Amino acid sequence: MTNVSQSDWRPARSVVHSPLPMLIALLLAACEPAPDPAAETPLRGDAPAVSPSVPVLKRLTLAQYGNSIHDLLGDELLVSTRLEPDAAVEGLVQLGAAVNALSSYGVDQYEATAYDVLEQVMASESLRARLVPCTPSATRDDACARTALSAFGRRAWRRPLSTAETDRLVEVAGVAADTLGDFHEGLVYGAAAVLQSPNFVYRVELGEDDGAGGRRYTDWEMATRVSYFLWNTTPDDELLAAAEAGELTTDAGLAAQVDRLLADERAREGLRTFFTDMLLLYELDSLNKDPNVFVHMSSEVGPSAREETLQGLDWLAFEDEGDYRDIFTTRTTFLDRKLAAVYGVPAPAREGFAMTELPDDGRRRGLLGQLSFLALQAHPAGTSVTRRGLFVREVLLCQPMAPPPAGLNTAIPEATEDAPTMRDRVEQHLSDPSCAQCHQFTDLIGLGLENFDGLGVWREEENGVVIDPSGDVDGAPFADAWGLAGLLRDHPDTGPCFAKTLFQYANGQILEVGEVELLDWHSQGFEEAGHRVKFLLRDVATSPGFRQAGEIE
Repeated sequence: MTNVSQSDWRPARSVVHSPLPMLIALLLAACEPAPDPAAETPLRGDAPAVSPSVPVLKRLTLAQYGNSIHDLLGDELLVSTRLEPDAAVEGLVQLGAAVNALSSYGVDQYEATAYDVLEQVMASESLRARLVPCTPSATRDDACARTALSAFGRRAWRRPLSTAETDRLVEVAGVAADTLGDFHEGLVYGAAAVLQSPNFVYRVELGEDDGAGGRRYTDWEMATRVSYFLWNTTPDDELLAAAEAGELTTDAGLAAQVDRLLADERAREGLRTFFTDMLLLYELDSLNKDPNVFVHMSSEVGPSAREETLQGLDWLAFEDEGDYRDIFTTRTTFLDRKLAAVYGVPAPAREGFAMTELPDDGRRRGLLGQLSFLALQAHPAGTSVTRRGLFVREVLLCQPMAPPPAGLNTAIPEATEDAPTMRDRVEQHLSDPSCAQCHQFTDLIGLGLENFDGLGVWREEENGVVIDPSGDVDGAPFADAWGLAGLLRDHPDTGPCFAKTLFQYANGQILEVGEVELLDWHSQGFEEAGHRVKFLLRDVATSPGFRQAGEIE
């Protein structure tokens, strides 16, 4: 049995503070959608006043960069992922985007990728026509280059280009065309300058005076904010047209666009990205398990586990429009043949994933019974009551746990004849006051999941002894994993924690003191709306906390 070392006490969320990126200084020189249940108004009062966070520049994540390139230039393009890597803050890649620096290597990679995708565009007649809507009259045709680059720049930079900006891009393309003797090859250099600019690589959302003594995000900035929040990609033409018309700084105009975006299929991809962040599902790409211990382990396990969780959450939010808290107790899930074998149930489909209902008298249900959670929050060769309990506390209940003091040995004792089960060894561990202070809050939760091994396969015994899966959550006892799931579903922190995580994800910043009252308002609305995810998405996207900008320091 692998010991639980100090590395087990890795906080699922870590807080990183960073000053406003230095790039700010550089960047400063018609159809009405059908009524949606998500738009229903709860019984709470008006939103409270908010002291918004200081605006920060956010670098596009790898997913956002790839999505944006495809939407700008063509879905069929191959986009390199060898760019500056994402890094998470408090577990969220979106929060990390506001503090991650750009290295010289990263600058080189963005340059190489820009030229690579544009060469692919020029090699395709249809894609080239999409980028260049005019026919050049000569090797150097500044008028045609201006038409192409001003339109492309507006879409890529998510705002209109100034005359000076357009002039510089046209000059770059013209000089390159003269040198290379080809208009389109020259235009590549102008378009590549667009894609290498901080105006594309970063989301420039700095705000403006609102005329009433405060600051708000501009119409163009709101187009960027709402699109990357709900779709995880660049604004489409309709959203940019709404920004140009000044509609996104009005209540009605913003609400109409938010409803349109939520009704689009791309909202599903946006929500998948959020849950991938929240539940740390990106870590499944590097899932490491000892195949000698876990016979079901293969390279397919991590991706399959992620897909099960994401398909279930997609169905809950968009098809069922059910209560978010049901993720803990539902028996409805989506399995492929690989996961069905791990779970010991019949495969619902010969190929791919399909919805299935887990047995009523079975031992597995909800998120805490899924491999995406059980395998990630465990050791390569065993379980971890601490990791599983810590995930529940920090990610699902937003109860941050302090790391252990440096040098403290937090390892749970090895199995012995007198202490063959994890419960026996945890009891020994908790007898040490220096360990019990924190581990009692995590390990008593993790013990409820000990019937699932380090991969997530059900087991009745450990070292020949029947497992006792009882435990405690904040003074409420449970008998087994099903009881634990029920307690977490109804825990008073479950709904507010989800609202907080979504609020921070949407803004790309850690919650500030001046936003706490507004978050409570969102949590109240979420509860009154039956904890429906679509309602909360809309509520946050139209919130004062999403629209108002703080003063730039």
